[in-house]
Amino acid sequence: MTGDMRLTGDTHSNPLDNVEEFLSINNWVFDRMTDDELIVQLQGKACTYRLFFIWQADMSALQFCCQYDLTVAPGNMDAAARALLKINENLWMGHFDIPQGNSMPSFRHTCLLRGVRGLSGIDHIEDLVDISLAQCERYYSVFDLLARGADAMDDDLSLALMDTSGRA
Repeated sequence: MTGDMRLTGDTHSNPLDNVEEFLSINNWVFDRMTDDELIVQLQGKACTYRLFFIWQADMSALQFCCQYDLTVAPGNMDAAARALLKINENLWMGHFDIPQGNSMPSFRHTCLLRGVRGLSGIDHIEDLVDISLAQCERYYSVFDLLARGADAMDDDLSLALMDTSGRA
């Protein structure tokens, strides 16, 4: 690879400092496990979420993960794979996945920040969290259905994947 791979702007800035500031402004309790990893637990409308922020300085990348407090039932993994395909094809940014190790659905997004002045401001972090939580709330019913012990039927999943409007 040719060209200058150095960061422009402040090469010592860590976007997790801005994440901490955003979380403190919202009075959210968080744990900064290392200089490059931070976790916070939030109560959403539908369930509790764990938010993970991981800074990878060598790639100038901030990885973000918003994990549901649900575990997909083993018998529903094939249905989950089909649901993930339908969900992810409609997302503009980020994606949902279900890691094999814990079967807990999560929304993930990685921001490349090379050349971005200040690396990542509070407004950027706020947008990242807001968009992620909105997507997680939007698809909660799908993952809740998959977490139940009974086999998730395609008809049920189709209904859960439908966008609705209004309030009951």
